[in-house]
Amino acid sequence: MSDSKTGAGLRGQSAGQTAICTVGAEGNSLRYRGYDVRELAEKTNFNEVAHLILKGHLPNSVELAAYTNKLKSLRGLPEPLRAVLERIPKEAHPMDVLRTGCSFLGNIEPELTFSEEQAVADRLLAIFPSVIAYWYRFSHEGVRIETETDEDSVGAHFLSLLHGGSPSELFARVMDVSLILYAEHEFNASTFTARVCASTLSDMHSCVTGAIGSLRGPLHGGANEMAMAMLEQYDSVEVAHDDVMAKLEAKEKIMGFGHAVYKQRDPRNAIIKEWSRQLSEAVGDPCLYAVSETVEKILMDEKNLFANADFYHASAYHFMGIPTPLFTPIFVMSRVTGWCAHVMEQRANNRIIRPGADYIGPEPRSVVALSDRD
Repeated sequence: MSDSKTGAGLRGQSAGQTAICTVGAEGNSLRYRGYDVRELAEKTNFNEVAHLILKGHLPNSVELAAYTNKLKSLRGLPEPLRAVLERIPKEAHPMDVLRTGCSFLGNIEPELTFSEEQAVADRLLAIFPSVIAYWYRFSHEGVRIETETDEDSVGAHFLSLLHGGSPSELFARVMDVSLILYAEHEFNASTFTARVCASTLSDMHSCVTGAIGSLRGPLHGGANEMAMAMLEQYDSVEVAHDDVMAKLEAKEKIMGFGHAVYKQRDPRNAIIKEWSRQLSEAVGDPCLYAVSETVEKILMDEKNLFANADFYHASAYHFMGIPTPLFTPIFVMSRVTGWCAHVMEQRANNRIIRPGADYIGPEPRSVVALSDRD
């Protein structure tokens, strides 16, 4: 076997160029088209960031109003798609629902030419919250909801559909920030999946469907769900401390810590952690946040592992009444901006992505006649 890094999941190897995002520059930063994600989370909303990622620049007030209105106009579900969603059982994984919804939309609203790529991207960004909320409310509650709301933001629209009414200002803002933090992350597994698909000159729906499939895996997009599954078992910091120490002693993996690229800290963590703290106070649930802090401290003290963006997202989403199985679909609602931008970038300067491999099989040999193989 050669001394290449293929056994390390291609970490540390460049697979191409992008003008969309840089991860890990200066040690532990994250920038979208040159803007630090911390500043974007403080000074902009998700519609502005989606415009930045997909169109290349932050919008002015006129552009933002037009883009917001356009996204609001694209939230409705076609009747054939509603019919498909109603046939998906409640036991299905919500990521499978989004994967099916995206694929089916490609049948009834196909991307006929690449000149339509921006329109398709906007449609997917607008419709994904409607897809998952419609299926969840129908399969779990037996109700058919209208999926067009007057909420300006994608996050508030999702919460409105899920809970049947406009969210509080705090909830809406936290969702907006969350979507900003998850919007883009360079050549991560799902984005690279989308680019490989795009390099064959496939359609946008196929590229995004493939990306959803990659994000579904627990080593990529499911960490916040698994973190919540652990945290909700603890009713005190003492119980959390003892159990996590036991897990570490047993060499069990604790989800939501460390990162493939960041080496010292995840710049998104401090942002969502502060919002989780504010939510815990607002909903009167100090235990879950305190438990989360305890687990974070243990992992740092014992293993020198920092919490990544997924860890405090678990408690933040829980405080807002979002069912745990819907955590990763929220990731999709955000990351579809990055996926689509990467598909468009790949198409603009395309060469099919077809890497080689280090062969480790048998040496050359000849076929023995069937009668002589005994």
